[in-house]
Amino acid sequence: MAQEKMQQLQEPIATMAPVMCVVGARPNFMKMAPILRALAEHVPPIPALLLHTGQHYDTDMSKKLFVDLGLPQPDINLEVGSGSHAQQTAEVMRRFEPVLDEHKPSCVLVVGDVNSTLACTLVAVKKDVPVAHVEAGLRSYDRRMPEEINRILTDQVADKLYTTERSAAGNLEREGIAAERICFTGNVMIDSLEASRPHAKPPAQTLQAHGLSAELVGAPQGYGVVTLHRPSNVDTPEMLTRLLGVLAQVSRDLPLVFAMHPRTRSNIERFGLTGLLDPARVAVLPPQGYLEMLGLMAGATLVLTDSGGLQEETTALGVPCLTLRENTERPITVEQGTNTMVGVEPAAILAGVGEILSGRGKRGRVPEYWDGHAAERIAADLWQWLAAPARG
Repeated sequence: MAQEKMQQLQEPIATMAPVMCVVGARPNFMKMAPILRALAEHVPPIPALLLHTGQHYDTDMSKKLFVDLGLPQPDINLEVGSGSHAQQTAEVMRRFEPVLDEHKPSCVLVVGDVNSTLACTLVAVKKDVPVAHVEAGLRSYDRRMPEEINRILTDQVADKLYTTERSAAGNLEREGIAAERICFTGNVMIDSLEASRPHAKPPAQTLQAHGLSAELVGAPQGYGVVTLHRPSNVDTPEMLTRLLGVLAQVSRDLPLVFAMHPRTRSNIERFGLTGLLDPARVAVLPPQGYLEMLGLMAGATLVLTDSGGLQEETTALGVPCLTLRENTERPITVEQGTNTMVGVEPAAILAGVGEILSGRGKRGRVPEYWDGHAAERIAADLWQWLAAPARG
């Protein structure tokens, strides 16, 4: 009987086209790695193709992230590269359409909120190919953010919406999306984090690999980690000067490791701001691999960032996070986690740092379903959806 049951389970696979899994930029890689593993380990296995749009165009860093996360090499790479938001979105759409026509997937699975997510979604729905969106329903309610537009539009037309926190369902329902399209599965970013924790690189090793002294991360008071990349924070000399000035003040009490985005570095040089940070107190690194960044965050006293992903990762790690933005699309990291929104005013940032250094920083708790098994729940639901008789 067991053999007969297994044969019945395998029968739909013979006719099921693969799920086309789309990645485009760094945050997508961390979300897709556990999903691909879960699809492969599902009983029966769910066939999948990995498509990289090439939106993340630092080839060496992209390859390193694939290795760090155990991602297979892409089956298809569109090699789109850089460009304005409009150029990049249009080029992804142009190159994705013939690939979709050739492979005829059972559905397109997209993650997050980058340009590739929206571009591939638009092509798929116009070709009548079902779309599943992982990390649906997150809202900052700030439409000046390109990511917010990508999130809203993707959710409106996707067929299946997988959410990371329960509040996301309310956001979607207020936008007219039917409850039966929504499935709360938890946070796949945390799946990657939990799987990678044992392999995280020691902070001292990361600094030494870049010719920097490891003494900075061995300071008695610990160290802070910094990332800044949002255009509103780094694309004008006034704002960038303000934030670098605050970081310089913080570094007098707490040494900092600044994993610097290429655009941030370029603007610092272009605006003539290279002398604002003391190299003896601020270790400036290029963008780091996943295992290096995980090790830096796990060992930090605090994190200063404008990244959405780091808000989630610090909550999972129990590390206090100060977010240099006025809003967040991940409110659960504030309500339950370790995240505090401090904006960009120097006094508020310094007050937040002071509170953490005095031992009063938030520790929070790990939210529901941030347990390392979100991708398994997605695979189980996806199988039921795709294998249902109504889907043929």
